[in-house]
Amino acid sequence: MRLLNILLLPLIPLTLAAEVTTEYTLTNECSRKSQRGDTVQVHYRGTLEADGKEFDASYNRGQPLEFTVGRGMVIKGWDEGLLDMCIGDKRKLTIPPEHGYGQRAMGAIPAGSTLVFETELMGIAGVEKDEL
Repeated sequence: MRLLNILLLPLIPLTLAAEVTTEYTLTNECSRKSQRGDTVQVHYRGTLEADGKEFDASYNRGQPLEFTVGRGMVIKGWDEGLLDMCIGDKRKLTIPPEHGYGQRAMGAIPAGSTLVFETELMGIAGVEKDEL
């Protein structure tokens, strides 16, 4: 039986997990970029890749979201996609389900959705924006 399992392993298709795609829409020079453990403030607009429907936006509330990067407080795609940013940088993140909400529905977000976020790093706690 063990030999049969070993022989059949090559026949099992390998599924490569989709990655977060990052489009750098505005970049700045700075001496200190965002890193794991930073408390950051991020403005964002979230849409569904499938139909472009907006499901949430901090801009509409006039208040950026504050969280600590790399602590699992937000979806994995944000913990990864918002690293190494300067204050004022903007990025468009396309986040596959594996790095978002997976196969569970979340409010207006259907299960298995690829998410698109327009993000803007507004601040990093304890870090002043460089004036270059």
